[in-house]
Amino acid sequence: MSVRAAAFATALLLLSTAASADTLLIERVSEENKAAMPARGQTMAQVESRYGAPAERLDPRGGQKRQWPTINRWVYPAFTVYFEKNKVVDVVANKADAEEIGPKPPVR
Repeated sequence: MSVRAAAFATALLLLSTAASADTLLIERVSEENKAAMPARGQTMAQVESRYGAPAERLDPRGGQKRQWPTINRWVYPAFTVYFEKNKVVDVVANKADAEEIGPKPPVR
């Protein structure tokens, strides 16, 4: 085996080892119970009743024009809930730790 081929094989081995150590947010979320997060269509009152008060209520975004609805965002330790008017439109899992690969935190 040439020196170049050996170096390439070593680099591939190191890359595969590093990649297997990373935890992807999408993999963790797919393994978790979806019932642990609010469902689309729930109201703000239903979410607060089931999950308690959010750790943080971010400033609303949008609403400058009629066709741009106001989006409210509530941050919980494990997820962020996005509301259009009073209803859940999306829920995004938060990173569990700095090493997890996933979306950036919501813009404050």
